[in-house]
Amino acid sequence: MKHLLSTADLDVADAVRILDTAGSMAATQGREIKKLPTLRGRTVVNLFFEDSTRTRISFETAAKRLSADVINFSAKGSSVSKGESLKDTALTLQAMGADAVVIRHHASGAPHTLATSGWTDGAVINAGDGMHQHPTQALLDAYTLRRHLAGPGDVTGRDLAGLRVAIVGDVLHSRVARSNVHLLHTLGAEVVLVAPPTLLPVGVGAWPARVSYHLDEVLADEKPDAIMMLRVQRERMSSAGGGFFPSPLEYTRRYGLDARRLALLPEHAIVLHPGPMNRGLEISADAADSTRAVIVEQVANGVAVRMAVLYLLLAGGDAPARAAATTDETKVDA
Repeated sequence: MKHLLSTADLDVADAVRILDTAGSMAATQGREIKKLPTLRGRTVVNLFFEDSTRTRISFETAAKRLSADVINFSAKGSSVSKGESLKDTALTLQAMGADAVVIRHHASGAPHTLATSGWTDGAVINAGDGMHQHPTQALLDAYTLRRHLAGPGDVTGRDLAGLRVAIVGDVLHSRVARSNVHLLHTLGAEVVLVAPPTLLPVGVGAWPARVSYHLDEVLADEKPDAIMMLRVQRERMSSAGGGFFPSPLEYTRRYGLDARRLALLPEHAIVLHPGPMNRGLEISADAADSTRAVIVEQVANGVAVRMAVLYLLLAGGDAPARAAATTDETKVDA
């Protein structure tokens, strides 16, 4: 694996390998000294053309805990704001010796262009491109699902076969939904998308998922093992010519997760959200703060998953075995 651009590029073996490696990385984070020497001397660049807090900090934390040098590059206040192209920026980073570039871009396909253009020799990791893909978010979601739902005992090597996952909300604008549908299908889970017709993309019928417009029916009839609430991306919705739903109150009544709908879920079911949340719109405070919600845990799991991705791309080899061996090291530089 040279790059991580899309969950559609991963087969079952690749996905399980990343999840297993993330499990080994997570085991190191309970130690007093969390840093590992694995990527000492490597340089990871966070190249963010879109605002982000949790994703950028998560990648930065992951790289630093593997002892990599980190350069944070924001388009605001940089040469990009003066008109510098992606190509020239990439060539500059290449000249600085970047071993990996974590890129978040408003244009779908920008990470693929960077990875295939020859502008950089480093690994390229997609941290979100337009409304296309966000593969590490889907991987951390899958990791969270596997920890809670893949059965008792050690889950190493397991996929998600037999699980039912409902993804609810603004599918149209969500790269998280696209990434999760592909990955969950690859791992054997059944996926149902629940949204108003106006928030479903053209061609959704070709996705490896079923579609429903009725959340209450899905919860009552299908009893999903997990429900993933998507953020309503109001910043991507133009008010010109009318909105995508009549009103926030109407959306909440039809598609919001509240205490009543939470009670319809099976006892073992969990609630996920990629964040940030619009409390009171797609999810109520009762649901967000319930014991079923694993939203804060998703953030912690994101660090382990991104450590695994950086490790596999930059260190390679027998990843789970080597990662497990690394966790046994007790004396590393802080």
